[in-house]
Amino acid sequence: MTVIIRIPTTLRPLTAGQPEVEVDAGTVGEAIAALDAAHPGFTSRILDESGALRRFVNVFVSDDDVRFLDGLDTAVPEGGTVAIVPAVAGG
Repeated sequence: MTVIIRIPTTLRPLTAGQPEVEVDAGTVGEAIAALDAAHPGFTSRILDESGALRRFVNVFVSDDDVRFLDGLDTAVPEGGTVAIVPAVAGG
């Protein structure tokens, strides 16, 4: 299934500036793996050493945070969107 991954500005150098990338995947984990295969460097920035999402990276499927769904096993529908959103802090 083709899904769209929205790339945050800070990670766009890995995609030659592309704001969105299409990959074939059925889950969030598969989408991240496909993204990394096409544009190396994503996995280490999105996942920690144990293979879980880094604390400061939020991933959404159709506006739903995958941490409150099935995590990396969250299904992504055909034509669905996966958005990678780095956490913002400050004051």
